[in-house]
Amino acid sequence: MKALGGMLAAVGLAGCATLEAPSCPAGQEHLRTAQLFLGGQPGAPAVRDAELRTFVDQEITPRFPNGVTVLDGGGQWRGAENQLIRQAQKVVLIVLPARGDTQKRLQAVRTAYQTRFRQDSVVVTQAACVAV
Repeated sequence: MKALGGMLAAVGLAGCATLEAPSCPAGQEHLRTAQLFLGGQPGAPAVRDAELRTFVDQEITPRFPNGVTVLDGGGQWRGAENQLIRQAQKVVLIVLPARGDTQKRLQAVRTAYQTRFRQDSVVVTQAACVAV
């Protein structure tokens, strides 16, 4: 999962670095979004909804107070011995401000998740236009 996560983050960030900001319709502006894919280790207990809500309240909301969206998801990857592993995940979407460095805050959330739940997470950013 770590290798897959690193690869997805590198590809996602590399793509963002080479693309120009999209042209947004009237009434909208260019903003960035971050997606955190919060999964787990095979065989480890799943993170319960109440635990995740507490994590969002304590770790994500203070760093990104303008709001987040948490969705149910599912992921798969090839693990050791080329075995397919499937697992439930949570996807956290954060709309980032148009300016400012948010990478340290995103990394702090990622590290906090890994430490608290002894599990992996992946951060991928991409461009978006949103209504304001």
